[in-house]
Amino acid sequence: MRNQANTAANTLTLNEFQLPIEGMSCASCVGHVEKALSKVIGVTQVSVNLATELATVSSSAETTVSQLVAAIENAGYDVTQQEVTLAVNGMSCASCVGRVEKALLKVPGVRSVAVNLATELATIETVGGIPLERLLAAVETAGYDAHLKSDANNDSGTSPVSSTQRPAVMKRLELPSWWPVAVAAVLTAPLILPMLLMLSGHHWQLSGWWQLALATPVQFWLGARFYRAAWRALKAKTGNMDLLVALGTSAAFGLSLYQLMAPGMGAQEHLYFEASAAVMTLVLLGKWLEKSAKRQTADAIHALNALRPEHATVRRDGVDQQIAIGAVRLHDVVVVRAGERFAVDGKVLDGSSHVDESLLTGESLPLPKQPNDQVSAGAINGEGVLLINTTAIGAETALSRIIRMVEHAQAAKAPIQRLVDRVSAVFVPVVLLIALMTLLGWGLSTGNWEQAILNAVAVLVIACPCALGLATPTAIIVGTGAAARYGILIKDAETLEIAHRINVVAFDKTGTLTIGQPTLITCQSVKGMQAGTHSDTDSDTDATTATVLADQELLALAAAVQHHSEHPLARSVTFAAAAKNLSYPLATEVQTVAGRGIQALVDQQRCYLGSSRWMRELGADMSALATNAEVLEASGHTISWLASKTATHSDKPVIRGLLAFGDSVKPSARLAIERLHQLSIRVVMLSGDNWGSANAIGKQLGITEIHANILPADKSNKVVDLQTGGAIVAMVGDGINDAPALAAANVGIAMATGTDVAMHAAAITLMRGDPALVADAIAISRRTYNKIRQNLFWAFVFNAVGIPLAALGILNPVLAGAAMALSSVSVVSNALLLRRWQPQQTMQKNTQNAQQNALISPHEGRHAN
Repeated sequence: MRNQANTAANTLTLNEFQLPIEGMSCASCVGHVEKALSKVIGVTQVSVNLATELATVSSSAETTVSQLVAAIENAGYDVTQQEVTLAVNGMSCASCVGRVEKALLKVPGVRSVAVNLATELATIETVGGIPLERLLAAVETAGYDAHLKSDANNDSGTSPVSSTQRPAVMKRLELPSWWPVAVAAVLTAPLILPMLLMLSGHHWQLSGWWQLALATPVQFWLGARFYRAAWRALKAKTGNMDLLVALGTSAAFGLSLYQLMAPGMGAQEHLYFEASAAVMTLVLLGKWLEKSAKRQTADAIHALNALRPEHATVRRDGVDQQIAIGAVRLHDVVVVRAGERFAVDGKVLDGSSHVDESLLTGESLPLPKQPNDQVSAGAINGEGVLLINTTAIGAETALSRIIRMVEHAQAAKAPIQRLVDRVSAVFVPVVLLIALMTLLGWGLSTGNWEQAILNAVAVLVIACPCALGLATPTAIIVGTGAAARYGILIKDAETLEIAHRINVVAFDKTGTLTIGQPTLITCQSVKGMQAGTHSDTDSDTDATTATVLADQELLALAAAVQHHSEHPLARSVTFAAAAKNLSYPLATEVQTVAGRGIQALVDQQRCYLGSSRWMRELGADMSALATNAEVLEASGHTISWLASKTATHSDKPVIRGLLAFGDSVKPSARLAIERLHQLSIRVVMLSGDNWGSANAIGKQLGITEIHANILPADKSNKVVDLQTGGAIVAMVGDGINDAPALAAANVGIAMATGTDVAMHAAAITLMRGDPALVADAIAISRRTYNKIRQNLFWAFVFNAVGIPLAALGILNPVLAGAAMALSSVSVVSNALLLRRWQPQQTMQKNTQNAQQNALISPHEGRHAN
């Protein structure tokens, strides 16, 4: 069942909805859906069409789309959903975010909206074909401009034009983004200079008309953007930062203009043009610094997008030709020369080389590649020429999936952001009320309305909610980007917020803590044992030969049963049989029994190959090899039994022998467990293997809590048990059988070296099969969440302290403007500190390299002398 947040509906009238449904297969399904929808309060009529897979619902105006969608999903079906991402221009604070979200949610067919101030993106989830124009019109009605994300580089929102298509004269006319700040500073400097001279004991004053001439372009030309945005906010009956700035600076400018124009006042009264101009300049500076810093937060996405080559060399009919990446097709042979980036995902057909995948997986060392090895788009080829059989192109490559996952995480809204949204919804009206109270309080109590206006202006200027709006998204963007740089992909912001509270980590054993490539250690047949113990021959050699032949017969039979299986144990059996050049018949009626083993028909024999539990369930007598099995299990080996019976016989199967497998622990597994213990995290191992094998691995790694002989269906139940008492559990796995447990955990962590099913069920994907990354994922989550809390704390404190100081007259408008600009920049800068985060292993390597260089350099210097 899909996440309920990923659903929507298409409203036809005020009281009629149409929902496209997935999963219906018969008339019974239609009945289930109609019954579920009829139970929703307010629904008067339901009609479900199986052919068109549409549900038409008539209801009262109070019935919401969410209620209808939830009813369908609770009935066991899905509602077809779409996701649209818009780039929104003109947002300046958290209040703007709330206004855009509210406007989009009013569009019929939209269920959920997440607007990110840092990325200036709106992610909209819908059902049905909502015209793009309706979404754009809703944003424009709220007072902002929007266009599809694909046009994000074009500020105008029209179709993008490449730089090569633009006339040269247009390039010459383009100005740097800082020019308004520079011009405003030049015009404001003469207005501020008299104040600075006064502090040093000198008196010099520009005439009022000169002050007006300098302040007017700053206020109404360079500051026009604030007036436009404020006007749109007023039309939408809301408020934002632009409205506060426009009101505050206009009040100071208007007061000065009145004093200048009023008869008999211009020469005597102090004018405040410098206050309005300085505030406007400082706000422009703050927004420019903020925008520059926000661009740095998206460095991870920019770096990943830069990995996409625009062309590829394809060999067709024996001829190499360079074509656009969009023209490459599946199974094309792509030629990748030394130093080039891979343009597609594929399998090596010919050649050998080393490949740098550091920007994809975080692995610092180039990896060797040879025929049949997988390669990924975006990686860099080393010294050799490789021929690649294309297996994935475009949006289906691993690189594209990584980019989508990182973008999704950065666009999503963290649960903690809801607090900010609630505050922002009432923030601007409250500030306007405080400013009005400040004006009336000072004016009525002192009679000095000039000072009252200035204090009210200071309140309006300092109370900018920019820092609140940027506190959470900037930290999430930088944190997820830093994690992705080292091969840790975090699915969404909610995962990042939950992961910092993880206090239990449950590991699957095979393929997660171990290499996952078991080898066949021994093969013992009952027949061979009998030949060695009760041989009728007079020679030990004959007995040994008979045992070997019996064991080989057992191995051949096991290879026949597992010939088409992709299970790691099955591959080790077929490899061992091939190494001995054993021939075996083809198996038919092959059937996998989940959590137990595999059965097949071989030469009219029904063969069963699997676990001890399964053999006991089948009633097979394992006593002949029970002692051998106990010894092997105690030494850490995995045991599989082979039993058989004639195809027509209904008796219990007879044990033919056992196979013992061994697997090696991953080099970083013990370090991973030690680091989790250092983080005060409880570590648990869940394994379908026998107790002896699981316990042997646990002893090597320092894991004391081990649950063995667990069926795949029981792993998820065990995860639920671990969650008792409010524990936050992370499950780490890599196989299909781990998917239910990954989904049941608070945070599922999948190895990218495993199956796609596991990665789909997981909230975090580790691009390398390195268990040490689990501790790193928790560490970056904790670091990011701390940054979010720091940012929100200082953003709230800034306003909680600044507004009263301004209302009490302690802060003048210029200082308030400077403080406001500083608050936004400081929040973004604090989040950018996350870019310095590195996994512990990387930090240790860098420290070791630095120490080695420090030791080598003096020696080399003496040698040179």
